[in-house]
Amino acid sequence: MFIPRRILFEKDTLSYEIGHNIYHYFKDNQNVEIINLYNNKIKEHIPGDKLYDLYREGKNTLVVGIKKGMKFQSCKPSAHYQLPLMSGCIGHCQYCYLNTNLGDKPYMRINVNVDAILDQVQKYINERIPEETIFEGSATSDPVPIEPYSNALKHMIEFFGENEKGRFRFVTKYTDVDTLLDINHKNRSEIRFTLNTNKVIREYEMRTPSMERRIEASKKVIEAGYPVGYIIAPVFLYKEWQKDYLELLDLLKTSLPKKRMHPITFEVISHRYTTRAKNIITEVFPENTLPMTDEDRTYKYGQFGYGKYVYTKQDLADMVDFFKSNIDEIFDDKVIKYII
Repeated sequence: MFIPRRILFEKDTLSYEIGHNIYHYFKDNQNVEIINLYNNKIKEHIPGDKLYDLYREGKNTLVVGIKKGMKFQSCKPSAHYQLPLMSGCIGHCQYCYLNTNLGDKPYMRINVNVDAILDQVQKYINERIPEETIFEGSATSDPVPIEPYSNALKHMIEFFGENEKGRFRFVTKYTDVDTLLDINHKNRSEIRFTLNTNKVIREYEMRTPSMERRIEASKKVIEAGYPVGYIIAPVFLYKEWQKDYLELLDLLKTSLPKKRMHPITFEVISHRYTTRAKNIITEVFPENTLPMTDEDRTYKYGQFGYGKYVYTKQDLADMVDFFKSNIDEIFDDKVIKYII
């Protein structure tokens, strides 16, 4: 569970249930600074002039806000729409794309006007009836670490549990799932867990739980009847990577409940980076050891008009073959969504 160093309440957020609950949870904690904003200027309350310092202080900051505009961003291919409940993540994962997307706004933010957000969700669902509409709850965040005192995900899961044509999904590296286990989700909310080898977690994913703890949390969620998936990402092709990733797959197999209501799903994504991301990462983590030597990669233009440095064609082919063959051999009731 995330205990912030400071919480910034934007104007009028205390009049909402989630804002009220967060305030009363922390108001007597002498280690948490409570700041009531009147002009919604956030950065002036977070110490640090340089991105290096702002990043670290921002990662210890929670902003409680109100979502203004109600136009949702698309979220292909994961879902039809992003569900703008939260942004930010408490982890210090050096490679994370949020380093680029959020830039100088690395803090956690939660929008408390849940009813208005869900009204817009319903409008989008109605537009696509009789088709189902899928919403992604973690496109720009990991929402789980603040769930024990926000209950924001619980609101979402309960809503989709009563909505036949809506589906909700989110992904996490964290383990604070106990408050989600007794919700009547009706199989309409999918929870995915990001996994990686202990070497990658130890070297690049600071302030996140171990692989074993993530798997244990996913086991609880499976036993609660949720559809569950695993995102193995980003895959790094270092020396003996096959050995480590095979150990991960074997551990997952032996840890999972034998009886499951749903097939488990797999999404496997290789490491890639943009020049902008590399520059920001180097500024925030100047001593990082990420494999970002341009000459060792292939430059590939993406669907959004900018290019990325990806592994070579042969390296990617070897990776695809490794994961496809091993997942097929190790797991029976599973679906491989993609390996890229």
